Amino acid sequence: MSEFVFTVTHRDQKTQARLGIYQTPHGVIKTPAFVAVGTQASVKAIAPDDLKTIGTQVIIANTYHLHLRPGEDLIAQMGGLHRFMGWNGPMMTDSGGFQVFSLGAGNEHGVGKIASIFPEEQDPGGHLHPAARGESLVKLSEEGVEFRSHIDGSKRKFTPESVIEIQRKLGADIILVLDECTSPLHDYEYTRRAMERTHRWAKRALDAFRGKSAQASPQAIYGIVQGGAYQDLRFESAKFIANLKFDGIAIGGSLGKSKREMHQVLEWTMPLLPPEKPVHLLGIGTIEDIFEAVERGIDTFDCVAPTRQGRTGWLLCRESEDFQLNIYNSQHRQDSNPIDPSCDCYTCQHHSRAYLQHLFKAREPLAMRLATLHNLRFLEKLMEEIRAAIANGTLKELKNEWLKA
Repeated sequence: MSEFVFTVTHRDQKTQARLGIYQTPHGVIKTPAFVAVGTQASVKAIAPDDLKTIGTQVIIANTYHLHLRPGEDLIAQMGGLHRFMGWNGPMMTDSGGFQVFSLGAGNEHGVGKIASIFPEEQDPGGHLHPAARGESLVKLSEEGVEFRSHIDGSKRKFTPESVIEIQRKLGADIILVLDECTSPLHDYEYTRRAMERTHRWAKRALDAFRGKSAQASPQAIYGIVQGGAYQDLRFESAKFIANLKFDGIAIGGSLGKSKREMHQVLEWTMPLLPPEKPVHLLGIGTIEDIFEAVERGIDTFDCVAPTRQGRTGWLLCRESEDFQLNIYNSQHRQDSNPIDPSCDCYTCQHHSRAYLQHLFKAREPLAMRLATLHNLRFLEKLMEEIRAAIANGTLKELKNEWLKA
């Protein structure tokens, strides 16, 4: 019997949302689920025990960064990622494809993970300021991608096969294939060529995974659907990846220049994917995006924003505009209220906004820990509410309640 079993337990009658149970070698994931980002085998500022306490089910680490430091061989010698970092729950690793994109087209187009992933959300004209642009630091070929380490400048190369081998050594439960991520500013022809190369790389990665390394520790492998915000390309990519023997499927690449285009991409893609396989959405995780993704059938999604923004004083709060509270605002200097009155996290149960502002202004490390604990627990509590609402047939009502402002 496989150590990976994904079972859809309930489907919402009004949307495409679904409840699932995903059995992995390191425990069960109840879906839909938010995946916390632990880039360098660490969710910044908090410990694995904290993650368990706040209800985190699964984390995702970064193949690119761990390859550069400390290296997959050392991590393998230490018993793999789970033992290395002291996390005994389910774990994913990405392929490093987005980091390659960031060094290449992302640098050229000024498109980043958070600030400008949707250009039209930043600039109604869809144009980025020339100062945001730079030069590509990677060399793409059919074989793979060459780049220089941002740590020591050494030349490195990723191929579909080598990325599988790296992730085998890292030992995460769920691994992703190498893909060529595109920018929302890439034209149709470039996006088509990148998609086709991603398809060829996917077959090579799958062959490597099922081949000589098949006797390694149990892992599930995900293919990645590309195609930018072009309907025919998303159709083609979804059908191609769906027909390969992947254990799950991720939706990646450019999701368009706006949230509206992202919704279209999901609506084009999801009906073409095998309903019995788990689907992961890469790099999305705001409150609004979570509801939209879940309604369209997404099972898991990851995003660095909640932790990164928390460390800079932006805290999730249901009563704030866009659910973001800036703790540095002067109005919080003497505010005895918790960050969010409805939150049951340690931070909200024990500390005030005034105390959090003091910690941030004094640059106390505790500020980042308390803020990260809150933001992640806030999202986990939301996911618990979403799963309950799907089970009760009230997801639409819950969404309206949250987004009515």
